[in-house]
Amino acid sequence: MSNSAKCSDHLLSRRNLLTVGAIGGLTLSNFFRMQSACAEQKFYESKEGSAKSVIFIFLPGGMAHQESFDPKPWAPLEYRGPFKSIETNLGGVRFGELFKKTAKVADQLTIVRSMTHGEAAHERGVHNMMTGYRPSPALQFPSMGSVVSHEFGPRNNLPPYVLIPNEPNEFAGAGYLSSSFSGFSVGADPADKNFRVRDLQLFEGVTSERFAKRRKMLEVVNDHFRQREQSDSLDAVDTFYNRAYSLISSQKAREAFDLEKEDPKLRDKYGRNQAGARMLLARRLVESGVRFVTLTYGGWDHHDKIQDGMNKMVPSFDQAYATLIEDLKERGLLDETLVCVTSEFGRSPKVNANAGRDHWPKVFSSLLAGGGIKAGQVYGSSDATASEPADNPLTVQDWATTIYSCLGINADKELMAPGARPVEIVDGGRVCKELLV
Repeated sequence: MSNSAKCSDHLLSRRNLLTVGAIGGLTLSNFFRMQSACAEQKFYESKEGSAKSVIFIFLPGGMAHQESFDPKPWAPLEYRGPFKSIETNLGGVRFGELFKKTAKVADQLTIVRSMTHGEAAHERGVHNMMTGYRPSPALQFPSMGSVVSHEFGPRNNLPPYVLIPNEPNEFAGAGYLSSSFSGFSVGADPADKNFRVRDLQLFEGVTSERFAKRRKMLEVVNDHFRQREQSDSLDAVDTFYNRAYSLISSQKAREAFDLEKEDPKLRDKYGRNQAGARMLLARRLVESGVRFVTLTYGGWDHHDKIQDGMNKMVPSFDQAYATLIEDLKERGLLDETLVCVTSEFGRSPKVNANAGRDHWPKVFSSLLAGGGIKAGQVYGSSDATASEPADNPLTVQDWATTIYSCLGINADKELMAPGARPVEIVDGGRVCKELLV
């Protein structure tokens, strides 16, 4: 039996007897167990790079590159689409007309216009972008957030990997890694009026004194198991519970999730809506020590009436994203925070009969900023009708390998999948040095 399997067995049997939630009002499933001794020995094999944290903004459904960051103002109308284009503050670079505020921070970004893969189905495209791998029937690959969680572990008593508002899909999880490396989901939408992060509060009626008393009860159980099993992995379980207790007992950790601590004027600047609240919370989390935040916003699968769909989705995103970049820069955090915007693929070159665009993985756009990424450039291009890359195609493997490199993770490193099978973090990718400072 592998060491990882042994650890999982102990954690599961132990949790069946007595969980943190049962004794203290907490149900922090699937992430603090990462403190196991089996995993801790691996945390320091990767060294922090220029990016200490990542904000991974995922736009589910497939955002149209033609209506966003790769407009084709000189193409025929059926390719150009319903929107005009506007100048950015990066000479000669144009965005779709709805991205007015993002256009003003273009000099802080790398705009990738040549992302490409071959998966036209939503699930397969999402898998690509979340994991850096094409889907396989034989193995479920871990998300990039889970890999970062595995490699570095927690910082400042905070989860290393957080999902806002919750897990967007099955490919945002830990894959073949232990579920202990899954993301910590905030649950409710931070834009909700009564937003509270689940699992950070004691159950009603459980006072701090009662919580402490029940923790002592747990220590008795710890001793019982230690005497019976004499297993090193029980120390790992102790660490899991200690981390859980640390989170709910640390005012600083709890406050990282509390948007009420922000200046109301800044909240207004981000926007008091889903996009604004989610991006502001992401900034608070990376500022406090979270290593990887996956944030989802909107629905971009515009097969019909793309003009209406973009008018609905873009303004809030545009305001929040531009404010996030400015806010990180003003706080001196942008150089150590890599901000990525992507979707699972782009949209078809021609507008269809329903005034929308269909799935198109051959070429699409992505934004990168901060954390070791070169500012103020366009990387790659699509052809005149945004149908395929014209130069410098960027594969998902190269894109993921480059992001890992910014974090100090060697994507050639092998992790252990079930059956003691070594699997590279990314298979066949290269660091795209043109994207880097």
